[in-house]
Amino acid sequence: MNLILFAAESATEVATRSEEAASGIGALGVNSKAFVIQLITFLLAFLLLRKFAFSPVVRLLDQRRKIIEDGVKLGEKMEKEQAKLAEVTAQIIRDARTEADKIIGDGNKEAREIIREAETAGKRKVDAMMNDAEARIEEESKQAKRRLEKEIVGLVSEATEAIVEEKIDPKKDADLIDKALKGRKK
Repeated sequence: MNLILFAAESATEVATRSEEAASGIGALGVNSKAFVIQLITFLLAFLLLRKFAFSPVVRLLDQRRKIIEDGVKLGEKMEKEQAKLAEVTAQIIRDARTEADKIIGDGNKEAREIIREAETAGKRKVDAMMNDAEARIEEESKQAKRRLEKEIVGLVSEATEAIVEEKIDPKKDADLIDKALKGRKK
């Protein structure tokens, strides 16, 4: 308060002196008393604003600046983490695709093996069936030949009896038939 009174008294003294000296600033049309009072008022207002208004505003601006900087840093950190996560995700996808390709390849390989084994087993079975059929056909053919030979022997024996008109004993009959058959085979 004393400062304000002192400033007011000083301004009054300066104003009276300036009126007396109509030369200098007064000659320009500036009232020196009013100028000094305005200067003192400005200084007081500046000091009061600085203490009570500027400090809180500056503090508030510093807090906001800090919050914004923290937000920017957090955003940059999140971008880096997102890039890392995208890289990790891409690597996981590549690994999964590689694993899937390997599984598919193994499955195809196993399927080819199973098909090859089935074909081999089928071929063996067909070969066995063919061998069995050939053996049966051979056996049936031999049996048919034996029956045919017996039948031919019987027919020849009957024909010989009819031609010779006598009964030939079985031993002589067999010898004649064997001779006839050997001659025919040649």
